Amino acid sequence: MSKNSTANHSTAIELGFEDEFLDHYTMMVESMEVMIEDLSKQTMQKRCVEELCRVFHTIVSVSTFLKIEPMIRLATLVENELKQLKDKNTPVNNETINWLFKISKMFAKWQTNMKTGEELAKVEYSLLKRPDLEKI
Repeated sequence: MSKNSTANHSTAIELGFEDEFLDHYTMMVESMEVMIEDLSKQTMQKRCVEELCRVFHTIVSVSTFLKIEPMIRLATLVENELKQLKDKNTPVNNETINWLFKISKMFAKWQTNMKTGEELAKVEYSLLKRPDLEKI
């Protein structure tokens, strides 16, 4: 993490929490893309939406603890969209799948930023435009 972001997390650093978070975050980012691909399979949609909800809920929780604001905001947005999908229990459309792929790329970019100690990249504005969940 960047010096600016780690300076605010001395308790987490003392506990070694950030390294553990990065290990788990890496696994979540890697599994995210596979689950998004599987959303195109009707039989896998319910399970994938539930798993993606869990992944983003975990990211929200831990990034809140670590006070990583951009990650909190984007993960919360995605978690809320996934909860709507889960509640509606309707087929996931291509617009949503494509949006989630773009989201996963942002989280992968942040993974690289954290591993290299760089400041987190800015959230791409296009990611903030939520997909139309009703569209077929």
